[in-house]
Amino acid sequence: MHTKIIAEGGINHNGDMSVARGLIDAAVVAGCDYIKWQKRNPDLCVPEHQKDKRKSTPWGEMTYLDYKKRIEFGRQEYDEIFNYCKGRIHCFASVWDKDSVDFMSPYTGIAKIPSALITDLELCSYARENFQTLIISTGMSTEEEIVKCVEACSPDVIMHTNSTYPSPVNELNLNYIHHLKSRWPSAEIGYSGHEYGLVSTFAAVAMGASWVERHLTIDRTMWGSDHLASVEPQGFIKLVKGIRDIESSLGLGGPRKVMGGEKLKQESLRK
Repeated sequence: MHTKIIAEGGINHNGDMSVARGLIDAAVVAGCDYIKWQKRNPDLCVPEHQKDKRKSTPWGEMTYLDYKKRIEFGRQEYDEIFNYCKGRIHCFASVWDKDSVDFMSPYTGIAKIPSALITDLELCSYARENFQTLIISTGMSTEEEIVKCVEACSPDVIMHTNSTYPSPVNELNLNYIHHLKSRWPSAEIGYSGHEYGLVSTFAAVAMGASWVERHLTIDRTMWGSDHLASVEPQGFIKLVKGIRDIESSLGLGGPRKVMGGEKLKQESLRK
């Protein structure tokens, strides 16, 4: 068993390549399998009624649309990101629109549809056509909406998610992992967490999640929408080690056997 661990850099780079490189370095040091970003065309993704709203940012006051464009990486940045990741860690992104599918598909064969967009069946189908591996997240969605998405795009990985940032532990409903495994046995089932702490993520692995995703930040006090629900580098090291220890401890099951260390103890007691 090898749980695939995704460090979501998301938009926690705040539009700064030096921060993005720091996030990649942290994910590599922790031993993650993937680092993931979010790719959008703000002109398409920002609702019309929000585009001209004023927003205070570290770069001054601007419209919400200008803010989203300010933190969005383009071709030059992603060329650098993929070069920086090469040979160190796999890299991909959540795609928020068809333009972003077209943008990311030359770089990688894997993509994710974020929770907010699994009801956009046209986008889901388009992403399915353009990526070898497709992941979806189930946050904010009803069972009916999830079923329609799965029927539309046959995702390879379905991630149980609560999309509150941060998520209250008593609303995580980790037992939904069992439901997903039973309903879609041909798909891999994962867990994308936004809660404080690591315990519930460890529990998800023990319950059978074969993919895990947590947001990564250099500093949870940084300015930005996702940092507070993210895990800092030291926490990510603990997360990966804990998951690997869980994998090692689960064993193969089956009838009870006396293990190697037990045999030594057994022999010492019989002398």
